[in-house]
Amino acid sequence: MLQMGFTLLEVMVALVIVGTALGASLRAIGSLTQNSGSLRATTLAGMSAENTLVNIRLTKTWPELGQRMIACPQEEFLLVCQLNVAQSRNVNFRRVEVNVYDSREPEHRLGHLVQVVSNGL
Repeated sequence: MLQMGFTLLEVMVALVIVGTALGASLRAIGSLTQNSGSLRATTLAGMSAENTLVNIRLTKTWPELGQRMIACPQEEFLLVCQLNVAQSRNVNFRRVEVNVYDSREPEHRLGHLVQVVSNGL
């Protein structure tokens, strides 16, 4: 009489293969989740930089020379915008650079935007 089925060795090899595949897929999912969070933070930092520059243009304020920090939160991210204002070659324009940082990780820059602002007087 012929018996059908798998040997213990075949079952163990199949379990090792399935376990390895599951481990690799969990690692890939974790990496995708982390990348998604970084992309979201970078996108929101860009929006904060744009909002800061649009606020300068819409209020028609002539930005003071120098460097200053302002809060620019987006959703649950507590972001801080660093404004660096420098004089350009033309006295009617100023170069405004906005660097965006997470307040919990101030050494890691999330966004950067530069614009020339005119003195609309």
